[in-house]
Amino acid sequence: MSTDLGWACRPSHPLWFSADRHRASTLCQVEPVGRWFEAFVKRRNRNASASFQELEDKKELSEESEDEELQLEEFPMLKTLDPKDWKNQDHYAVLGLGHVRYKATQRQIKAAHKAMVLKHHPDKRKAAGEPIKEGDNDYFTCITKAYEMLSDPVKRRAFNSVDPTFDNSVPSKSEAKDNFFEVFSPVFERNSRWSNKKNVPKLGDMNSSFEDVDAFYSFWYNFDSWREFSYLDEEEKEKAECRDERRWIEKQNRATRAQRKKEEMNRIRTLVDNAYSCDPRIKKFKEEEKAKKEAEKKAKAEAKRKEQEAKEKQRQAELEAARLAKEKEEEEVRQQALLAKKEKDIQKKAIKKERQKLRNSCKTWNHFSDNEAERVKMMEEVEKLCDRLELASLQCLNETLTSSTKEVGKAALEKQIEEINEQIRKEKEEAEARMRQASKNAEKSTGGSGNGSKNWSEDDLQLLIKAVNLFPAGTNSRWEVIANYMNIHSSSGVKRTAKDVIGKAKSLQKLDPHQKDDINKKAFDKFKKEHGVVPQADNATPSERFEGPCTDFTPWTTEEQKLLEQALKTYPVNTPERWEKIAEAVPGRTKKDCMKRYKVVVSVYKFRYHLFVCVCDVTTTVVVRVSITRKLSGAPGWRSRLSVRLQPGHDLAVREFEPRIRFWADGSGPGACFRFCVSLSLCPSPVHALSLSVPKINKR
Repeated sequence: MSTDLGWACRPSHPLWFSADRHRASTLCQVEPVGRWFEAFVKRRNRNASASFQELEDKKELSEESEDEELQLEEFPMLKTLDPKDWKNQDHYAVLGLGHVRYKATQRQIKAAHKAMVLKHHPDKRKAAGEPIKEGDNDYFTCITKAYEMLSDPVKRRAFNSVDPTFDNSVPSKSEAKDNFFEVFSPVFERNSRWSNKKNVPKLGDMNSSFEDVDAFYSFWYNFDSWREFSYLDEEEKEKAECRDERRWIEKQNRATRAQRKKEEMNRIRTLVDNAYSCDPRIKKFKEEEKAKKEAEKKAKAEAKRKEQEAKEKQRQAELEAARLAKEKEEEEVRQQALLAKKEKDIQKKAIKKERQKLRNSCKTWNHFSDNEAERVKMMEEVEKLCDRLELASLQCLNETLTSSTKEVGKAALEKQIEEINEQIRKEKEEAEARMRQASKNAEKSTGGSGNGSKNWSEDDLQLLIKAVNLFPAGTNSRWEVIANYMNIHSSSGVKRTAKDVIGKAKSLQKLDPHQKDDINKKAFDKFKKEHGVVPQADNATPSERFEGPCTDFTPWTTEEQKLLEQALKTYPVNTPERWEKIAEAVPGRTKKDCMKRYKVVVSVYKFRYHLFVCVCDVTTTVVVRVSITRKLSGAPGWRSRLSVRLQPGHDLAVREFEPRIRFWADGSGPGACFRFCVSLSLCPSPVHALSLSVPKINKR
């Protein structure tokens, strides 16, 4: 079988050449071989329609045509070149390829070298009668060196990296302000020769898409350059005499190359940065992106506004429905309130009528007494009945008084008075029991055990009160300081801790008012025992007295005062039936009691105290310190201090001061006789007679 057909036959059985081969058909296996099959495989792998040989032939023909068209440029300085300085020469210009340079093919370089040899070989010139230098001193050595450098791909790349004709300049921003594409396009074009990657993207024009521009700058910001600077090595390692010297030369050369490579990459980065900052397309894309974001923002805001409007519309509808429902409910409540008010007014009128009837009935019987004192007391009891009895009870009592004799009416009245007094007594007992229970619970919560919570004498209690007032809230480590103060000044010898002091202070705050009264009374008795009674002056002015009915008044406790204050805050002035609700919030007190107490508290703040101190015959500077303490039984007190500095020649000093008052708990108003504890001290020591006038009350 002919090999020109691209096929070869081989026997499928070892007896293929038997005598019977012409008698029957023989099965054989064939495999493709030959240059035509090879060309077919190469075309298939290369996705080429033409044959491989045709492509090679076309390539060779194109190169031959280029060689035929190649025109060498004569280098005028060729004969003046120094063969010893061959490294600084332009190898392309020496071979006549200065106009082609890095684009020259190996065939062109070989052809150029051949032409230069035929023209400048020493033998040719010698035959022509030209002078020739001996050895390597002839300029023909430069042609040989140029061919050696350009025929070796590695050495040629090294020379191309430092091509003396390459323009390394980078356009500034001002140069490309008006003609960006004309300035930067050739710069990127000539720098693209250093790329390791093929198909370098072009700069484009104003019509380039965002994707193309983004791909262009992404490529150049991640530029992979093959440019290296080994050609500029100052030392040649081949000239080294030993291995150590060669290593040192290599180390120096690597450092120099790395530095130049770094400068080259900085140059490329500067080029790309300048182009990016001046590129009008970038500005256009940014403006488009900004406009797009603004449009999206406006669309989003519009959608949000519509959504808010829909929600607001729905909310307004819900509010309108709720308002109508509330108005309907309020109208119903108002109607019910009107009915209730009418009923209450009717009841109030009936109660008022029954109260007046009860007063008239008692007045008719002369309050069932012939004694003036008993009559006044009975009048008070009748008023108490009027305040506390309900309508049915008043009607029943009035019916009894009008339909019976004096003795029967008096018995019914006294029975009713006894029931009311018993009810008031029970309410007070319940309130006191609650206060005692609260005090016990407070003592238990403070964990009262150990030496700190036991054996608190009267002196220790007074010392604790003094320390608490001496070191107010806000003092650093306040309770530790108070405990240390007590341990220093206490005469009992019991060591108190901060925990003990805190527990006792809390228990004192939650004490029952009667227990507080006992403590204050014991402290005052002890003060009188130690200091004696202050002698009264003979010429003391009489105290002022406000005329008024004398009533058997029960003092207000601290707890009742707190309840009254809280009720005054809870029920403001515009509250209907305000004083009835306030009286209900204070157990054991009627509406009149609460109103009278409120008037007393308000009247206190309308007074100012004046203290007149007279120091006679002062011959030196004297400081008079006056301390006035007001203390009423069963009520908290206040203390005011005043310091007066007197100069020589002054015999009278008048100072006005207003004490700080939280509230008054005496229950008798400002017209009562107050007890003042006045203590005077002179600094320096007393030198002359001192006279003090009695404090008096003046209205503003």
